Amino acid sequence: MDVYEALYTTRAMRRVRPEPIPDEVQAKILDAAIRAPSGGNTQNWRFLLVDDAAVKARLGPLYRDAMRRLWATAYAERIAAAQASPGDPASVSLVRIVKSAQHLADHFEQIPLFLCAFTRNDSSGGSIFPAIWSAQLAARAEGVGSALTTILGTFHKSATFEILGVPADRGWDMACCVSFGYPTGKWGIAARHPVHEVAYRNSWGGDLGYEISEPLWPSAT
Repeated sequence: MDVYEALYTTRAMRRVRPEPIPDEVQAKILDAAIRAPSGGNTQNWRFLLVDDAAVKARLGPLYRDAMRRLWATAYAERIAAAQASPGDPASVSLVRIVKSAQHLADHFEQIPLFLCAFTRNDSSGGSIFPAIWSAQLAARAEGVGSALTTILGTFHKSATFEILGVPADRGWDMACCVSFGYPTGKWGIAARHPVHEVAYRNSWGGDLGYEISEPLWPSAT
């Protein structure tokens, strides 16, 4: 797969089929992850795959509770605003995102594979998240969709560590949990604010010098 196709079309894919991810595909995902940059080459990360039904059955209720808490806290104002102005394009987009994220929570146990990422001495995430993004790009190249979430570690760290057998006294933090599965929908380029609205040059607010009104991939022939 062309690298730009992977970069432009690797977006959150939360609606996936329950069929398992073959071991050889899992191996490619993990091997790509560990090739990512690592600060000081410390490689102070651990990756834990979860595909056992019994383990997912214990994590699922925690995940749904964490999602409920997320809607009631960080997203509460945005959800209320969307409900007040349902016809606004931003409201339509948010409602779609909420439904998609809630679908993953409601079907947690049917997701074929999760990758839980743990790190030490990487409070900025500067090492672990490049590794996770590499894993997601590798998955995209294999036709596997993914979605990154941090809510298990945020709302239920202790319980999650206990279920997964993660040592609680070794300084490990749970960076994220990524779902993987063959998507039910189509790949596509995610809608975003154009570059010239979010990027500057030389100083905050400085003119970038060009505008990009449409995605540069696929490029015109």
